[in-house]
Amino acid sequence: MEEKKRLNEIVTHFVREKDQPLTEPLGKGHINDSYRVVAGDQVYVLQRINHHIFRNVEQLQNNIFRVTSHIRKKLEEKAVPDIDRRVLTLLPTHDGALFHRDDNGDYWRMMLFITESKSYDEINPELAYRAGQAFGEFQQMLADLPGEPLFETIPNFHNMEARLYTFRESVKADRAGRLEQVASLVAEIEKRADEMCLAEKMHREGILPKRTNHCDTKVNNILFDQNDEVLCVVDLDTVMPGYVLSDFGDFIRTAANTGAEDERNLENVSVDLKIFEGYARGYLQKASSFLTEVEINHLAYGAKLLTYMQTVRFFTDYLDGDTYYKIASPDHNLIRTKAQFKLLQSLEEHYDEMQRIIREIAGRSR
Repeated sequence: MEEKKRLNEIVTHFVREKDQPLTEPLGKGHINDSYRVVAGDQVYVLQRINHHIFRNVEQLQNNIFRVTSHIRKKLEEKAVPDIDRRVLTLLPTHDGALFHRDDNGDYWRMMLFITESKSYDEINPELAYRAGQAFGEFQQMLADLPGEPLFETIPNFHNMEARLYTFRESVKADRAGRLEQVASLVAEIEKRADEMCLAEKMHREGILPKRTNHCDTKVNNILFDQNDEVLCVVDLDTVMPGYVLSDFGDFIRTAANTGAEDERNLENVSVDLKIFEGYARGYLQKASSFLTEVEINHLAYGAKLLTYMQTVRFFTDYLDGDTYYKIASPDHNLIRTKAQFKLLQSLEEHYDEMQRIIREIAGRSR
């Protein structure tokens, strides 16, 4: 009862108390706590922002406001109907702030609830195609975002050089005393290290631009209507500057894997080329108008890069003694590492075919 009273008090910083808001838990987010709020005849989402991960909440919220405002403007220019279901709408506090900080030091935000929407965790080629359209259009609409680049909400999030530096420090420290048993896997990581730092090198050479990226391109971060038409892209906490090949690659890593992220039976793990082709088709249909040749030529590489990166991240946590990811068994992070590495090997095996698919689609899209 005390918690409900506290939540209702927080809500009244965003809506009128006389609307008698009712608050109940919504979903099971891994990072933020979410609640459904009914106040008057309107439905909202209340979220407690995890400020241990997102340490500059003001800049985080400013990022989201800039992005959603720009998308809203684009939709208005096209006279798209029902705009409040096509882009997230942040609700300011009564003082005009984009968040409220309570007496416990917790940060809160509210948004309009997008009605008659659904999301998916499972994937098929048609859904992959629509997801590609969604993320391609998302990037396309933000390609001309005015002003300074967005704030980096998680510094070096998709920076492979930084991830490898952390990994090598963990190998040196061997905090959990696990290194001896996995030395051959360390060698496999190092064997690919130069190739996997290519994006950072190309950026320094001025041939790979940083654009406004979503940085968490999973299918469940897209809302669909009841006819499976895309409504909008959600979960914008990690929207920040990055390489388009990272966003492309992260979707392939998560959606085109025939096995689970922590698959014990590695025979189940490989790349699903039908999912790859569906996503590439939808993505390039929307994004090819603003992408450079260098970006298009490295989309398939992005799938290898993000899978390698996640292999390194799981492996680093295993060597550190499991301090970051939640685990269900002592070897959980090692299982994840091996499963991601098996997916990487499959991507390497099918790389020429993926490049052929991209070239063929890009040729039709331009």
